[in-house]
Amino acid sequence: MNRDHTRKPGEAIFALILAAISLVALWQAYGISGFEALSAPGSFPMAVAAIMFVSALMIAIKTLRAAPAGGGFIYGVVPPFAALMAFLLLLYAVALVPLGFLPTSLIFLTISIMALHKRGFVRAFGISLVSLVVIYIVFRLVFTVLMPEGIVPEREILAFFRNLMAGGAE
Repeated sequence: MNRDHTRKPGEAIFALILAAISLVALWQAYGISGFEALSAPGSFPMAVAAIMFVSALMIAIKTLRAAPAGGGFIYGVVPPFAALMAFLLLLYAVALVPLGFLPTSLIFLTISIMALHKRGFVRAFGISLVSLVVIYIVFRLVFTVLMPEGIVPEREILAFFRNLMAGGAE
């Protein structure tokens, strides 16, 4: 068993939240039938919730007494790369409707693959483009999922290819 006497970032907050939740569970169990009798419907849930609360309280006290580990809360809980990806996803969600699915996804995939793969822009762009074409064919053309059109005139392009396949040209 690990006998580390330092607490990790966020561990004290988690221990306190756990104790608070177990106290709420104890209160809810008390609300079933109170302290009527040992054979009352709420006696077993109250006993379990009381044990849970005492255990959580002991863990919280032990955790609060431990020396904090270095590194800081934000860095320990959300590593920089995870924060970057969350930020990119937020930007993707914001830009999806005004720009549309195709350009937003191409930019998001290129930046993400560059960050993950670390092989350069041209390679990341190529992988993103191939991936986006496959995704587009599967979801838009095969399953006919509607995606935000944005700045790319998607309907006109699809109509052109349909006419081309039908034998007529515009």
